[in-house]
Amino acid sequence: MENSSKKTIVSLKDIFVRFDGEVILNHINLDIREKEFVTILGPSGCGKTTTLRIIGGFIQPEGGDVYYDGKRINNLPPYKRNVNTVFQKYALFPHLNVFENVAFGLRLKKLPKNVIKEKVTNMLAVVDLKGYEKRNVSKLSGGQQQRVAIARALVCNPDIILLDEPLGALDLKLRKSMQLELKEIQQKSEKTFIYVTHDQEEALTMSDRVVVMNNGSIEQIGSPEDIYNEPVNAFVADFIGEANILNGTMIDDCRIKILGKELECVDKGFGKNTPVDVVIRPEDIEITEPENGQLVGEVVSSIFKGVHYEMSVMCGKCEILIHSTSQAEVGSTIGMRVIPFNIQIMNKLLPFYNNIIEAEVTYANENENSFEFKLEGETVTVENHFFSVGTKVKISLPPEALQLAGDGVGDLKDVYIESVIYKGEHNEIILESDERKWLMLSDTDEQVATYVPLAFDFSKAEFEVISNAKEGR
Repeated sequence: MENSSKKTIVSLKDIFVRFDGEVILNHINLDIREKEFVTILGPSGCGKTTTLRIIGGFIQPEGGDVYYDGKRINNLPPYKRNVNTVFQKYALFPHLNVFENVAFGLRLKKLPKNVIKEKVTNMLAVVDLKGYEKRNVSKLSGGQQQRVAIARALVCNPDIILLDEPLGALDLKLRKSMQLELKEIQQKSEKTFIYVTHDQEEALTMSDRVVVMNNGSIEQIGSPEDIYNEPVNAFVADFIGEANILNGTMIDDCRIKILGKELECVDKGFGKNTPVDVVIRPEDIEITEPENGQLVGEVVSSIFKGVHYEMSVMCGKCEILIHSTSQAEVGSTIGMRVIPFNIQIMNKLLPFYNNIIEAEVTYANENENSFEFKLEGETVTVENHFFSVGTKVKISLPPEALQLAGDGVGDLKDVYIESVIYKGEHNEIILESDERKWLMLSDTDEQVATYVPLAFDFSKAEFEVISNAKEGR
């Protein structure tokens, strides 16, 4: 759990980083306290490794400041920072044995031989490698090599250890055991560990605090329990564990409407009749008789997972995932109940109808009943609608009016897929173009952090004249 009484050792203030014109870190702020295990978690390309490299001094931010123990260290090179890094590939020296690999940094400092021997021996005991001093590192298992790399990083007594996906090369069973060993090593050494991963289980297992990142920004910081039980938005809920994420309407304080039914919840302050995202974890749904359920659905699949059954239930057109120790037969109709405390309400990542374009008509063809306008440098043609040149028009596009187009044929050519969240009936996709974000719905899975062409179906749009064409144009 968090301990806010601990002293802050590293602070990132308004850090901004760009590579080749692309924003990698978008003005992030982060305080890390001494002796805590902090995990930076997020999908590929979210900026987590860049954040680690900023702390290590391998990258200088374009904007913002890095503070260590209250002192600004933006221009301090890596070797002058009391920080060591453990990489995924370990970077051990194959021609040196275990002892000499761990002793390498101490020999660079020209410490006496007896001091080096004492420090290395003590550190190998901490990582449970006592007796392996003369072993060739190439003869060690992956987990043992990992511990040598950690011992080498710790033996020089840094305040902070940076770990960049260090378990990524291990098999699943070894990875799980090393998660527990890493946490134990951190507690024994009383060092600050800053760990980067895209693996949610690792983050929840090892961390005192988790920093969830997405698209160069920090979405949420909190204990593993807070991140899992109280996600701030649909991205965090979807990324951390499994969740049913549904579109809902906040009727009033402590009253939510989902799938046509009104349910009690404990959240307040969202306003009346406000569109929201609703998160219900699969394990929080109780199976009941249909007449006793808040929701009713048909079981379409049931898989035994060892500890529980994983069931898919269709509630109308919406799929609900349930984890339960009791099984319901496929094809049966069941009731579903959730206590108010287990219904989490969140603001939407984007307002549902946010796809609004305000444009001025640049070309019009009355005979073909069409017009054109400019959008982020691209010429967009609208058919079956006519407005005179110079008319300013507001175009409202519902999410279902957006679709991914074939190569080179979209209205916008290079749009970035920021997030894909399954909402039971469809995927809700947020895309980012040069000047704004867009919301679309899709029945297919799309790859996050890729660039795609985006097309608009104007037959589903609403048009409103803001101002008519000027006289004489």
